[in-house]
Amino acid sequence: MKAPLDLKNHRLVICLGPGGVGKTTISAALALYGARAGRSVDVMTVDPAPRLLDALGLDAASAEPQPVPLEGIIDDNARSGSHARLRALKLDPKATFDSIVTRYAPSNAARDSILKNRIYRNLSAALSGVGDYMAMEKLLELYSAPGADLIVLDTPPASEAIDFLDAPRRLLDLLNSRAITLLGLSSGRLLRGLKVVDLAARAVLSAFDKFTGLNLLTDVQGFVESFEGMYSGFAERARRAGALLRSSESIIVIVTTAEAARIAQAREFAIALEAAGLRVDTIVVNRMMPQIPDSAELRDAKVSVALKRKLTRNLKDFQALKERETRALKELRTGLSPKLRMLAAPDLGREPRSLADLAELANNLEIIRD
Repeated sequence: MKAPLDLKNHRLVICLGPGGVGKTTISAALALYGARAGRSVDVMTVDPAPRLLDALGLDAASAEPQPVPLEGIIDDNARSGSHARLRALKLDPKATFDSIVTRYAPSNAARDSILKNRIYRNLSAALSGVGDYMAMEKLLELYSAPGADLIVLDTPPASEAIDFLDAPRRLLDLLNSRAITLLGLSSGRLLRGLKVVDLAARAVLSAFDKFTGLNLLTDVQGFVESFEGMYSGFAERARRAGALLRSSESIIVIVTTAEAARIAQAREFAIALEAAGLRVDTIVVNRMMPQIPDSAELRDAKVSVALKRKLTRNLKDFQALKERETRALKELRTGLSPKLRMLAAPDLGREPRSLADLAELANNLEIIRD
């Protein structure tokens, strides 16, 4: 039987989808799927909530990669002769930014100046924007490090994911912007090079500094100047991250459920990604209902008439729900590439909360036939 998902030619799986569809759960299940196939896998979530680490039975407070125990989860025969392993981590944007500064600062003095700067401390702790790019930095770090030959990335909900995936381009735009150039100028060069409108802006900021005593302009200018010599490195890594997202080594997986509203969101999201030059490879429909039981079995069952009547009514309700699910899947296909793979992840009848639950999902992924 053909494997539902072939990951042997890929190094990065990017999981996207609306909130509440089990995207983090499926990300973990796909990571287990890769390990089950003999791959050495790192799975990273950018969600500050500890759901991924909780489900894998790991320390939710840690931002370092943690090994996931696979004994009893992956068959020993399957692991024999392979380098199967799984690690999981939760993104810590500030720790990642600090490590980049420490690694790439041109000198110890520059490193200390940046890490102590008030603007930097506030900026590096923010999750919006900075968190997006730090996720890309961490992704490149995992991608470049020896050991992991497959990375699974659990992204923010779909409403934020386009911005998340666009982070490399936005950083390049910022580094090429006139604002960075102006802020990095020393006072003398600034006065010689600024236009009237720029001088007016500086005058306003200077007056604000005198009134509040915050020295905001000095801190901002010191922050920008302290990064001198590092901008080209940020720009180069941003270009690499953007190229990686669009490379043949990467696949994008959209996670959804079969509810009509979620299906519509998934279709719109897939179309938006295609328009942005990001090809969707697979859609995983989570919490799929099992196949309908054979009504003949119920008809021939040796149970009381009253119980048979209740079971018959339940079966009709089940059939109606299954028909609704089938219509939703047909709607999902409309307007999307026929090459797009669709997989079903079963409804376990419970919230997946353990490594065994995730393994059950990974082991029961199925191709949805047209």
